Amino acid sequence: MNAEAAKLLATALVMAIGAIGPGIGIGIIGGKAVEALGRNPEAESAIRTSMILAIAFAEAVAIYVLVIALIIKFV
Repeated sequence: MNAEAAKLLATALVMAIGAIGPGIGIGIIGGKAVEALGRNPEAESAIRTSMILAIAFAEAVAIYVLVIALIIKFV
């Protein structure tokens, strides 16, 4: 295996493993938000705001993973 093939494999592994955490996290956040809405529909605005903020933080981890993968691929 040459260096270019190793870079491509490393890039693929970083993206695959790095996307698992945010994907699971966003799924849990969405599920708990729906559960909270079912229990307390009057708090929809506060629940939605907190959910969107938490999803943004979880998605930021995926963006960091993408940056690391691009660095591995092109450097």
